[in-house]
This record gives sequence, C-alpha cells and structure tokens, in this order.
Amino acid sequence: MARTIDQIRESKLPSHMMQFAARGALQVPPAENIEILVYLARYNKVFGETARMTLAGWDEKACLAVVSDPATPSEVLKYFISSDNLRPRLLPGLLENPSVSEGEITKLAVSAMHETVVIMLKSPRVRSLSGVLTVLKTNPYLKKEEGAQIDQLLAPAVAAPEADPALAASEQGAPEPAGSQDDEKAEGTPASAQPDEDVSAYLKEHAHEIASEGEKKFQAIGGVVELLGPDYFPVTQKADMPAPEAGKTKPAITGKKTPSPGQPERQNTLQKINALDVKGRIQLALKGDKEERSILIRDGTKVVALAVLEAPKLSDGEVEKIASQKNVLEAVLRQIPLKRRFMKNYIVVRNLVANPRTPLDLGLGLMKNLLVQDLKNLSANKEISETVRKLALKMYKQKIESANKK
Repeated sequence: MARTIDQIRESKLPSHMMQFAARGALQVPPAENIEILVYLARYNKVFGETARMTLAGWDEKACLAVVSDPATPSEVLKYFISSDNLRPRLLPGLLENPSVSEGEITKLAVSAMHETVVIMLKSPRVRSLSGVLTVLKTNPYLKKEEGAQIDQLLAPAVAAPEADPALAASEQGAPEPAGSQDDEKAEGTPASAQPDEDVSAYLKEHAHEIASEGEKKFQAIGGVVELLGPDYFPVTQKADMPAPEAGKTKPAITGKKTPSPGQPERQNTLQKINALDVKGRIQLALKGDKEERSILIRDGTKVVALAVLEAPKLSDGEVEKIASQKNVLEAVLRQIPLKRRFMKNYIVVRNLVANPRTPLDLGLGLMKNLLVQDLKNLSANKEISETVRKLALKMYKQKIESANKK
C-alpha cells in the first residue's frame, strides 16, 4: 500500500485532505507527518505557508526523535538544519546524526548566530571536523575565547604549510616553487631500483581491499581518451590505396620494418595497463614511470589510484596536476592533504581549493592558507561551490581590511 506522502507527491490526494495534511492532522505515523509537512513547505505553493507554520509549532520531542534518526530522509534533515528553520533544541540531535552531511554543517557554520555557535562547539562530532571548525573560526558572531578554543581543537590536526620557505616566497611575490623541476630527478632512477619490500608492504596493508576488488579491470575515471587525447592511439584502419597507373611501377617501401614471425608487437602504456590485474597495477603505480602514474591515478579502483600517491618517484609537479584534476576519485583528493610533504607546496593547496571535484569540507578547511589574490580569484570562480565562493569573498575582504589597518 502506498504511503500518504507518495500520494501527495503524485498529486492524488483530494484538496480537503491536503488541508488536513498542511495542518498535520492526517492519521499517519509522526515521522511521516513531518515528512509530509516538509514536502509541502518546500514545494507546494498553495499549502506551503500553512505547513511551515505547523512545523514551527510541532512537538519538540517528536521532532528531536526524527532529526536524530539516521533513517530520516535527507530532505527532512536539510530542512531542519537550514538557518531559516533551525530550532536550537533540535541542533544537538542534527549535529550528531551521521546522515547529516559535513557540507550541511559547514554551511550552517558560515553565518550561524552566537547561540548556534555555542551549541556547535559542544558537539563531539563538530569538534572532530577540522573543516567545520576552520569555517567557524571566520564566523562574525564568534567570541575571542571561542576562537581560542577552536585553535586548540585544530592544533593536532593535519595543517597546511606553516613557515614554509615556498609559502614565504609566494607571499613576497617571488616565483612559485617549480615542482616540475623535480620531474627529471624523479624519473632518473630506474623502476627496478624501487625495493620490492615497499610493494609487498602496500599489498599486505591493503590485502582486504585488494581481495574485495577481485579481478577488476582498469577503467579510467572520465574515460581514457579524454586523458591521453585522440592522437595517443595508433590508427589501425587501412586507407584504400588507388591502383597504380598503367606503365608505372609501385614504389618500394624501404622504411617499414616487418616483425619477424613469433615476435610480439610492442605495446603502448595503456595496453600494458589493461593487461594487468589489480595487484599488477598497484606494483606499476609504485614502481612505474611518470606516464604510467598519470594514467593509474585515474584508475576507478581506489586501492590502485591511492598507490600512485605512495610512489617514491612521484614529483611535486605531478601532485600539483593531480590536485587540479576533475577526473580522479574523491578519495585521491582527500588523501593528498594527509601527506605533509604535499601540503608544503602552496600550488597543491591552491589547486585543491579551486578544484570543483574537491569535497566541500576539505576545500573550506584549506582556504585559510590562501593568499589575498587567490582568495579574490576564487570568489569569482563559477565552477566551484557557492559556499566556497562566498567564504572566499568574506576572507578576502577581512584580509584587505586587516592590511589597511596596519
């Protein structure tokens, strides 16, 4: 039997019943009643205002049970955590509900009133989310002692570059660190020089993930042609050649080498990767060259893509490019900030924040490290989240005002 909410979505409920629904008077379970009211408040022009008034006065205990339940539809949770509909007594349940995304909590942190900030700082979950805490630090209603409390919470977290020469040089307008210069050095060591112990250690550490992937073949995120370009692939079709004119002999082709019988044709890098299983691709990610890493970082198998970030020969220039790629797994972008070596490179930090693929909480957490001009550029970047743009503009204005006071 279809639920009442489904009938309302399909416009199958009579008008007089819709009036009952907007007043919360239908004989349905409390959780479904709230779901109906949220739907009407958001989407129904006729009964929406009535539904919003009904929700505002709905029994607090019943609401708390709903917003604390991980099984509650995301649409309902988003309604109650939005700044327009937020009720302080419901906020603790919302913040600890794992079905409420970090992104929603981060949006709330941007301009939450002081009462809300106090509740958020008491939440065990919020206290563990560095991205949310970083945004809270910029909240205009935050008091000095609460800012100090956030600093203490953020202290043990993985932070981006502090007193790093590369950042200092960028701040002074010096040329940015040329990570690409490391490419040649990194590629100078032959693959065979990489100890097999490193490969064995990675395979052992990720044995469970590898086993769960089975014999999964290589599949590039976003497609391989987009990565390598159509010119990368050899043309295999033969064009029809016109017959030689009478009296003229066909010129001999002397530059083409014919492979001897039994001699295998040379494979390109993609063919080589396609022939490997998960373990083989992991080994190549750790021991291979730059071209092989550039393809394997796009592997749809997470354990393979992450192995690229563990490669000893991976250069700063490569990481800069990876940080800006839109066609990599989210897990790859989340892994980069966990390595302090990468976070010492300002270009990596800047590229991560400006990448539309970067998770919202991660990008917001890294914004505090950006220079004034980059914050300005970010605020005008239409490809990224509106939340990121707004916060970038706010931080830009704050830094300009601070500089003018000096």
